[in-house]
Amino acid sequence: MSASNLRGTSSSSPVSGFRFPVSDASRLKIVFVGHVDHGKSTLIGRILVETNSLPEGKVEAIQKTCLAERRPFEYAFVLDALSEEQEQNITIDTTQIQFRSARRDYVIIDAPGHQEFLKNMITGAANADAAVVVIAADEGVREQSRRHGQLLNLLGIRQVIVAVNKMDLAGFQEERFREIEKEYAAFLLGLRITARAFIPISANTGENVTRDSNGATPWFREDNLLKALDRLDGPGSAADLPLRFPIQDVYRVENRRVFAGRIESGTLKIGDQLVFSPHNKTARVATIERWGTAPTELARAGESIGITLSDHIFIERGHVASHETDAPVESNRVHARVFWIGREPLRAGARYRLKLVTQEVECQVVSVTNVIDAATLDAPTAENTELKTNEVADVTFQTRAPLVFDNHDRVPNLGRLVLVDGRNLVGGGIVSGAVYMSRKQIKSENIFWTESEITAARRTARNGHRGAVVWLTGLSGAGKSTIARALENELFQRAMNTYVLDGDNLRHGLNSNLGFAPEDRAENIRRVSEVAKLMADAGTVVITSFISPYRIDRRLAREIALQAGAEFVEIFVNAPLAVCEERDPKGLYQKARAGQLKGFTGIDAPYEPPEDPDIVVQTDELTAAESVDRILSHLLPRLRLK
Repeated sequence: MSASNLRGTSSSSPVSGFRFPVSDASRLKIVFVGHVDHGKSTLIGRILVETNSLPEGKVEAIQKTCLAERRPFEYAFVLDALSEEQEQNITIDTTQIQFRSARRDYVIIDAPGHQEFLKNMITGAANADAAVVVIAADEGVREQSRRHGQLLNLLGIRQVIVAVNKMDLAGFQEERFREIEKEYAAFLLGLRITARAFIPISANTGENVTRDSNGATPWFREDNLLKALDRLDGPGSAADLPLRFPIQDVYRVENRRVFAGRIESGTLKIGDQLVFSPHNKTARVATIERWGTAPTELARAGESIGITLSDHIFIERGHVASHETDAPVESNRVHARVFWIGREPLRAGARYRLKLVTQEVECQVVSVTNVIDAATLDAPTAENTELKTNEVADVTFQTRAPLVFDNHDRVPNLGRLVLVDGRNLVGGGIVSGAVYMSRKQIKSENIFWTESEITAARRTARNGHRGAVVWLTGLSGAGKSTIARALENELFQRAMNTYVLDGDNLRHGLNSNLGFAPEDRAENIRRVSEVAKLMADAGTVVITSFISPYRIDRRLAREIALQAGAEFVEIFVNAPLAVCEERDPKGLYQKARAGQLKGFTGIDAPYEPPEDPDIVVQTDELTAAESVDRILSHLLPRLRLK
């Protein structure tokens, strides 16, 4: 993607051979949504005309067109950038245009209301700070009005103004306005959204748009629409959030590597130590480049910039820079609340392209739960496990490569995703439920990551499979070691590079100085994870066989493995405690029951079962061979090259 495609308003002459857009951090971005024919385009057109925000000669050109067609002045023509729109009298694309009130600058995002163009609304509203929902007084709240509300909720837009338009067609009756206000306010409350204002307007006559009522609505004494917009909170709060700087592109300028992108949240300054996710590489900021000015010391959320680094590390489009003390989540497992607009239902096992800021990865649907209709908000049923057009559900995705993200309620712009099938946008949603892990800072600034000349892609191409960490967890006696050895043999027979890291074997050497207290168990898993990461980076399918009783340690293992860009597969080898005790292959349960072995998992130390494992094998019901077959059916498609 070229620099001219960076978000913001571009100028035309380069600085140091590179182009950067100016900041749009101070502009409030408002998305206008509404059912088709509810007068949204007319409303936007009037705002632009009455705030003198159109290019010189634009109004005169529209007047000339209307006179030629012997029709009154059409404010909607202001936005008719496509000839097809004038022919069909509907808006079919997302338009962005600026205007200015007496208080501040705005960017209007005009999102289509026609049901077939909901995908454009998702794209347009993804970066909005607030929304205006337009509802016609003569038609009232429509199903599409409810879907728009659900979409705004999914995109995390909490500042909402409802403009009840076409009041002239309802005789400016207060009763009709209050009826719509009551109905839609209740619907929004069901989404946990409280509208900032309900305003009766007429885009056709100008009533309560940019000026107060001229007498048609004497019963309404509150702000007109423009004043209500001016009362909305500004966009500056993103600068107070943790730093998130997605890399959009890398340029070579005068023998320098310039990393370009938009700061989605937080602040960045020269000298900052940054961690780049995925892969957890660190470097210091050497310079901050801006369009049209000399390099500066500081940049904030909303600014499109370039940076150079004091250390040479490999960074590319899709990496996300943050500060080490408040990093995002890095995982190949994502939970999201998804709104679906695809023609074919979303089902478990389906594959899509997942886009999040500058990242784009292949993903597979793991599960679909809590499906509801976006318009009616009907309660979900347990039987419904597919997501149809205009429905919402909780969806779990497995990504083909590590994904960097945040929970939406922590950093909104890193918690919004869209799904693509081929060239078609089929859904969008917000991320939740991710667990943040603390990252220990490098103790010495003289320690640097060394890049190998043999890349993971080259190893994968030669081996015919990807490196991976296959993590078996479960109680002692559940069958982990037996399954690990059998799985290793099956992969080896398929000419794959594979190796088992067994817990007992590692405690003979690498971890011989560790006991079984909780802190020792955590360090044991950390060391194993680091070893497994290096082996996976070398192209090996590493199979680990550890009780690993704590969820947080297994989450850390996943994050460490993903730093190598490898697959991480958590397998729950599940068997009831009674079955494990009956097997007791090492006689450990007998010792624990006799009080000879303290802190034994399942007896006097806890085991936390996985909440969302990739694979579950129930070894009290399946043989070792059957368990391995089940694992291979899930594992091989993820490891082999297509």
